[in-house]
Amino acid sequence: MAADPVDTVLESKSFMIEQEPFYLPQGDEMALFEAAYENKLPVMLVGPTGSGKTRLVEHMAWRLGRTLFTVACHSDLNAGDLTGRYIIQGDQVRWIDGPLLMAVQHGGISYLDEVVEARKDVTVVIHPLTDHRRYMVVEKQGRIHQAPDTFMLVMSYNPNYQSIIKELKPSTRQRFLAITLEWPKPELEAHILHQETGVDHDTAEKLVKAAGKIRNLVHQGLEEGVSTRELVYAATLLQSGVSRRSALSATMVASLTYDQDLKGSILEVLKNYFDLG
Repeated sequence: MAADPVDTVLESKSFMIEQEPFYLPQGDEMALFEAAYENKLPVMLVGPTGSGKTRLVEHMAWRLGRTLFTVACHSDLNAGDLTGRYIIQGDQVRWIDGPLLMAVQHGGISYLDEVVEARKDVTVVIHPLTDHRRYMVVEKQGRIHQAPDTFMLVMSYNPNYQSIIKELKPSTRQRFLAITLEWPKPELEAHILHQETGVDHDTAEKLVKAAGKIRNLVHQGLEEGVSTRELVYAATLLQSGVSRRSALSATMVASLTYDQDLKGSILEVLKNYFDLG
């Protein structure tokens, strides 16, 4: 019988980050993260999509020399997906550790990305890991797993998407040290684009200036502004020889909204900085 796909991934994938992920700090977030790790405090990264939350975690995991177990949370994710499950292989029943249990056992960093998207029973699993107890209950095994000193729990939260249904409860939020990340300052963001993609400084500055204007449209109907990630994509396409109109439309227009009026407004902003032909 073929191995379960999840089983194969979890057993074969290396969770240690071997090469330093590029990250430019916006402020004291790296010092806060390291202090939290040293003092065994859980961390909540708060900020808009594409503001560098995941890259910060990856960089700090490398910096601290810890394995990183990332979980992209979604509406169907439940506690059992994090702790593990039994599967049948042939005539045998096997237990497969979930990513959170793996992080606890290996003393690594568990990163729950957009945790508010997960089902409510997930909080039952993570709460005991966020205080002095630092243990994890796996009911299916009938066991309690004590987290070692090197284990760290990190989650991300985008308050721009919170709603009555999806808002993170205070009982969970207040268990975490909060590190807020915004979009980087213009000069820093331009440097990130140049460093990440090799795009020339003039183009990087134009992209950042255009992004700043587009972000102002958030108060005029746009759900969320251009992220640093999308600017990196735009610069990458420009570097690869894609036409300006196609590169910018794909990364700074079509990905932001379906509204034709807003698309027109964004294109007008871009035309102030780029010849779109």
